Amino acid sequence: MWSDMSEGNLDEIDLRILEHLQSDAKLTNVELAARVHLSPSPCLARVRALEKDRVIDRYVTLLNPLAIGLGVSVFIQISLDTQVRQALEDFEAAISARAEVMECYLMTGDADYLLRVVVTDVQALERFIVDELTRVPGIARIRSSFALKQVKYETALPLSPPPREGGSSARAWRSPRGASVTAARRSK
Repeated sequence: MWSDMSEGNLDEIDLRILEHLQSDAKLTNVELAARVHLSPSPCLARVRALEKDRVIDRYVTLLNPLAIGLGVSVFIQISLDTQVRQALEDFEAAISARAEVMECYLMTGDADYLLRVVVTDVQALERFIVDELTRVPGIARIRSSFALKQVKYETALPLSPPPREGGSSARAWRSPRGASVTAARRSK
């Protein structure tokens, strides 16, 4: 029997399932079961429980942006006139409707928001900033930085923390809900 997902507990098998699905979501249940050393039925039950508990949020296909003509990646810092709840909600609603905005984060520090935007070219970026961003009420400042090179890009979340100094054979891991899980360290 596996951990009770309602309490946010994930055991070593759950973590292995998640690692494999993050690497290849097209795995069949039979392939996944073989990789995590389970029979197909219990493996499928675990996957369904992970989906039901929103540990697995969704399945997607990742595209190569260059292959579809989206060669410009830009990080845009946005500062608002005011940080009251309604201004934040209005900005977030406007940004959420824009397909070219890949990520949007409410930040601490100099800017209120950080956006990652992908577009076809500099002219498309100009249109996005002039025709879309500047029309969103409450924006005080827009600063953009072009990404020259993508050095690292991961979509898989780290499920295994780095080994602790001292060589402990067990590790504690916190699930997304904050529950502590102890699992034996796997050998490579």
